[in-house]
Amino acid sequence: MSPSPREVFLRLVHGVADGNFEELADLYGEVTDVRHPMATPAAGPLTSRDALREHFTVPPDVRGSLPKRRVVDVVVHETADPEVIVAEFAYEFTLPDGSVSKVPCVFVMRVRDGRIIESRDYIDPIRRYTARGDLDRLIASLHEAAS
Repeated sequence: MSPSPREVFLRLVHGVADGNFEELADLYGEVTDVRHPMATPAAGPLTSRDALREHFTVPPDVRGSLPKRRVVDVVVHETADPEVIVAEFAYEFTLPDGSVSKVPCVFVMRVRDGRIIESRDYIDPIRRYTARGDLDRLIASLHEAAS
């Protein structure tokens, strides 16, 4: 029996939090439609497992510098469509100085036969960049987009 949409969602977000990036693309269908409507800078859709594998690739030299994170405040809403869930949660980052920063997220996912085939991932971009210590990169991308 295939895992439920809730189970697939939990594998995804905990996999991200745990840094198991190599395994994440396998949670998706061969053909997908994954979008990040709040991405800054704007990003196009990810339409294949290969595109997601590239999306989740983190160079080894960068991995060690990623702040520790965990998944908190999870609420999964079932819908009338058994393939679709709406999941609210936050990534809680622990920064090198010991401070904690939460990044709220909402994912709307369609899971068929245990694979994500469609997702809209709404992630607060300002809090995400701040939590990762990349606020300068966000500001630079906003300047570039305005030019």
